[in-house]
Amino acid sequence: MESTTRTVAELVAARWGDHRPGLWCGELVLTQHEVAAGAAARAALLADLLPPGAAPHVGVLLDNTVEFPLWLAGAALAGAAVAGINPTRRGPELARDILHTECPLLVTERAHLPLLADLKLPGVRILVTDGDENGDGCGERDDEGYAALLARYADAVPDPSRATPADRLLLYFTSGSTGAPKAAICTQGRLAAAGQALVRQFGVRADDVHYLCMPMFHGNAVIADWAPALAAGAGVALRRRFSASGFLDDVRRYRATYFTYVGRAIQYVLATEPRPDDRDNPLRLGFGTEAGAVDAAAFEQRFGVRLVEGYGSSEGGAAIQWAPGTPEGAVGPAAPGLVVLDPATGRECPPAVFDSAGRLLNGERAIGELVNRAPNPFEGYWRNPAAEAERRRGGAYWTGDLFYRDGQGYLYFAGRTDDRIRVDGENLAAAVIENIVARYGGAVAVAVYGVPDPVTGDQVMATIAGTFDPEGFAEFLAAQPDLGTKMAPRFVRVVRRMPVTATNKIHRAQLRREGYACADPVWWVPRGESSYRRLTAEDAEGPLASAKGPSSVRRQGLEPRTR
Repeated sequence: MESTTRTVAELVAARWGDHRPGLWCGELVLTQHEVAAGAAARAALLADLLPPGAAPHVGVLLDNTVEFPLWLAGAALAGAAVAGINPTRRGPELARDILHTECPLLVTERAHLPLLADLKLPGVRILVTDGDENGDGCGERDDEGYAALLARYADAVPDPSRATPADRLLLYFTSGSTGAPKAAICTQGRLAAAGQALVRQFGVRADDVHYLCMPMFHGNAVIADWAPALAAGAGVALRRRFSASGFLDDVRRYRATYFTYVGRAIQYVLATEPRPDDRDNPLRLGFGTEAGAVDAAAFEQRFGVRLVEGYGSSEGGAAIQWAPGTPEGAVGPAAPGLVVLDPATGRECPPAVFDSAGRLLNGERAIGELVNRAPNPFEGYWRNPAAEAERRRGGAYWTGDLFYRDGQGYLYFAGRTDDRIRVDGENLAAAVIENIVARYGGAVAVAVYGVPDPVTGDQVMATIAGTFDPEGFAEFLAAQPDLGTKMAPRFVRVVRRMPVTATNKIHRAQLRREGYACADPVWWVPRGESSYRRLTAEDAEGPLASAKGPSSVRRQGLEPRTR
């Protein structure tokens, strides 16, 4: 790979003539040459199917089957863009995503056809890639119509000359807690540069195998996993959908050396039954976000694999890389141009001050929004000028994420801007509390967020997946030296499994929306008391009635309090 490679199309074409194994999916194995040939065939097909004057966009509504990377590579050769369509979206929302990205062509599989059955998609042609009945979606593709279309282009040769660095290649939806998802733009030049940068950062080699188990409709899987593998000529092993129980078996089966993760994937892997030979695996690196220091240490202890936590906004506007010497709990040092600003005043927040136990003492003033004043690769949103203007303000990129910075310039993540909790006039960061509660021995997963206070502001609520002992939890909180006086959760919801999005991120919007009016057991500490007790319908009708109506709580199945 040459460092001057400017387009993804060039990286795809470079694999022509390379007969090493390059793509695994179930029992199917394609060589690097076959991947390039398959991409060339799809590029030619796409060029013929796109209507004159239409946006060169193709929607891809697929799980992680071989067709997804083949269409990514094919779109690159054709100078077109792939819009990754989220299969967890339904009805009008799903139709909106397809139509918003102006895709005249939608590539899907039979498993997802029921999602499209009643949708109105004028001007959209649907290609069904498979007739596969083997359960993993990775076998021979035998839908005659699709196979016949591709057969016309069996002799196609990859030609990267049609692509330029400025060509759109990805339209990937960013998940937001409010409003419709925004389609972020990523060009060929940015994706090629990102892949090559990760190759240099992690020393990716041609004999590496990247295990791709995060959904490819999301930017993480493509930018942080597929792109560096393509840039280095490394192999890619696909998992149709993430499976914690199948993780280690897949890693061994494919001899995987590198993987990426987002959200709570690491927690799910750690929740599987430990085995004496867990450290017997070929992995050398995991790269992702949101594992947390506790789980990252547990993963390395159990599997002998280092996790590199990084921060990168979905849109590419800001990034933080971990570096040796980074303090525990910090993401990494601030690169030139990265500052923490008060969103109300636009002024830089003062450095964080900690006590001897590591407790943040000046969170009210130190926590602000991470802003990148330096040149950055953010390329905007498709057909969404209002959202783009919200990110680009005063010549800088505003991430929408809360951080604080210590006196040595290291940055600490404090949550999304809508994760700020205001208790008794004091602003708290949900991520800070969450990291503390995650130490609780019974917790498999933890989410912390604010719920309305009956009088004013918020109260802290935690949802814990795992086992919960109210007395033991109260004792645990009292023993945490870095837990501030306002931080202790007033409400604790106990769930069997944490609700998550399609990318394994905790579904915080759903948790906030449901509050304590939910079907799961909720424990709380009433004002003037010091111990947790079960929340009842009578509690909701009394001290909490002004925050949540009693009828809504009764509908969720809370029983009257036992006297």
